[in-house]
Amino acid sequence: MNGYDLSRDWFDFCFENPEKIKPNHSAIYFFAIEHCNRLGWKDKFGLPSSMTMEAIGIKSYNTYIKSLNELVDWGFIKMIERSKNQYSSNIIALSEFDKALDKALDKAFIKHATKQSESTIQSTGESIDSIDKQLTINKEPLTKSRVKKFSPPSLEDIKNQILEKKYTTVSAVSFYNFYESKNWMIGKNKMADWKKALGGWESRNLENNNKPNPEKSTDHQKVMSKLEKYG
Repeated sequence: MNGYDLSRDWFDFCFENPEKIKPNHSAIYFFAIEHCNRLGWKDKFGLPSSMTMEAIGIKSYNTYIKSLNELVDWGFIKMIERSKNQYSSNIIALSEFDKALDKALDKAFIKHATKQSESTIQSTGESIDSIDKQLTINKEPLTKSRVKKFSPPSLEDIKNQILEKKYTTVSAVSFYNFYESKNWMIGKNKMADWKKALGGWESRNLENNNKPNPEKSTDHQKVMSKLEKYG
């Protein structure tokens, strides 16, 4: 599962069912995707009603829950456990929608591009034969096979990597505790490769250990100066 696939399926459904879709549906669905992404693409997660309403600007709880229920009915969201009121969280899961009869979004883009080309030809007087650039729709710019989902390592995995790479300065426990406390995030992004991050720790530690210590250097100079003076 990734955000591109989910958004593509959603807009295919929108073009197939324009009479059903309202802005609230898109707002709720994409906030759910964003929230799931921030939680590391958990299979099931809590979607706080009050937080969601505040984030997307819905004032009425009845409007919010009606739109959420419609997303459930259409198959985009699975309701695992319903909240008792607007101050608690619904437990939901995102599901990949596969009920669209065809790729309506692709059709819409092709139709729009065709009309635009025809309009250009009419306004400039160019022949269709002079246009040799075909319209291609890249249906899978980001397929699941190319997207590798990050899986946090265990403490044992980190210890084994340290032994394999013969690292001498990295503590497996420190590395694990540090990133586990941050939900394996680097800044605002999910960590992509923990082995590279571990190697980075080793490199920085070695670099810091090899830096000269000004205090030690000054002490050494004082000692040598006294030896020369009284020597």
